[in-house]
Amino acid sequence: MVAHSFAIVRKCHGPLSDILSILKPESYLTAGLDAGGAWAIRFGNRPGTIKCHVVTAGTCWLAVDGIDAVQLVAGDCIILPSGRPFTLASDLALAPVDAHDVLSQACPGDVILHKGGGSFAFLGTRFEVDGLKAGALLGALPPLIHLHEIDDRDAMRWCITQLMAEMREGRPGGMLAARHLAHLMLLRAFRLHLSRQAGDRVGLLYALADPHLGKAIEAMHADPAYRWTLAELASRAGLSRSIFAERFRARVGETPIGYLTRWRMMLASDRLAIGRESLGSIANALGYESENAFNTAFRRVMGCSPRRYPHSSNMFSAQPTMKSTNARVLGA
Repeated sequence: MVAHSFAIVRKCHGPLSDILSILKPESYLTAGLDAGGAWAIRFGNRPGTIKCHVVTAGTCWLAVDGIDAVQLVAGDCIILPSGRPFTLASDLALAPVDAHDVLSQACPGDVILHKGGGSFAFLGTRFEVDGLKAGALLGALPPLIHLHEIDDRDAMRWCITQLMAEMREGRPGGMLAARHLAHLMLLRAFRLHLSRQAGDRVGLLYALADPHLGKAIEAMHADPAYRWTLAELASRAGLSRSIFAERFRARVGETPIGYLTRWRMMLASDRLAIGRESLGSIANALGYESENAFNTAFRRVMGCSPRRYPHSSNMFSAQPTMKSTNARVLGA
């Protein structure tokens, strides 16, 4: 049996940090828009991105494809987890111009004036992520997360103020500071959304907010190589095995051991992409007694062999189907 070696290294992390880390959100562009008069801008579809915008002055309308339009006011923060197309406008009846025509010359830290500026302003960051992993981990999120409560604005204010200062003042290291602040803003926004909206929604991130399931998921993330049993995970959650198994499947969409196997494969795919470890080393680190057992589990979950993974586009399904296997796996 593999010892709890990961627990020592990873105990200061949490599942939400783990998930965002494995998505590798790279802040591709942090810039601002200052619009004036009557205006409307259309932002196209960008799969594999998470967009985070904060309104710093004025009001406007936001229309995300497929859902009702909402009005934004100063202090509001929005996240578009799937990069769905949207329109920002002073009046949605106006014909929008393409965002590329307005923002194509923007560099990190720039504030772009549109129609003279002065009426509405926002800061926006686009995070490039692993699109297929994002589909699996974030697919249950709504197309728009809108944080507009007073408490939400208070919680985000420090990040916004610091981000604006770094962009405005141009101090040494300012772009690096802005990227880190953008990541912090994204993490805080997700936290706020989950704390307010978890309820009975289905999806891994919402399950993290469940006081019982969150403890079991945290245990799996802290030591993914351990031979977790349903009874041990139920004990961590403070529930009976039957209630825990039923609640986990209802909230996460798969069994606890199925999720553990899937998380192991995501960790494995991360290591494979780096390409510095042998298959045997990765298999052992994730709790598999043999390379063959690891290969079998990886192919079942990821749809290709570990050796082909770095070159394969068939990496991950947004709704994986976990099937039973006879592979010798520690804890699966």
